[in-house]
Amino acid sequence: MIMYMYKIKSEINTANPLYSSVIAVTNRHLCSRPFMEQIDRVCSLHPKAVILREKDLSEQEYLILAENVLEICKQYQVPCILHSFVEVARALKCSAIHLPLPLLHKYEGELKDFSTVGTSVHSVEDALEAEELGASYLTAGHIYATDCKKGVPPRGTVFLKEVCQSVSLPVYAIGGIQPDQAQFQEIMDCGAKGGCIMSGMMTL
Repeated sequence: MIMYMYKIKSEINTANPLYSSVIAVTNRHLCSRPFMEQIDRVCSLHPKAVILREKDLSEQEYLILAENVLEICKQYQVPCILHSFVEVARALKCSAIHLPLPLLHKYEGELKDFSTVGTSVHSVEDALEAEELGASYLTAGHIYATDCKKGVPPRGTVFLKEVCQSVSLPVYAIGGIQPDQAQFQEIMDCGAKGGCIMSGMMTL
């Protein structure tokens, strides 16, 4: 493990201060190396958090994967936010969960054992609704053009600013985000606390 960590640090820039404002969103299908190795590389950058998304897995498959990812995140002291599977999070004693807005509705009033509850929003109305439902942070997008939403026009920074101004919650931009100083300055000027990165974190 020590030799492997040295290899990682020599290959990628762990000193970029922007990573402390990045939430890494996983997608194992984008990785060119074993997924756990990629998670190790991501955590070596000490991002704000890792959201284990992996929406195509069954609950049992997700539990097995999450157990391993949580262990790596713990080693690096990087918060890990599980996605959608509330009972898996409870079974693994993970107090952070990210839920699509319909699931946030479904679990309304039943998430008091979670210290962190995030959700994704695509309008100011969504943002206000999520705040009312007890979300503790929001991801808002997509802000820039991205291959994940090919052919779908981005909502842009005006939308991001409107969302940030409409709620008192931390908002993270998502969609076409890169660890780029100029871009991060732009989203933070809109009131965002940082950005969510999938492709850039799964392929570094």
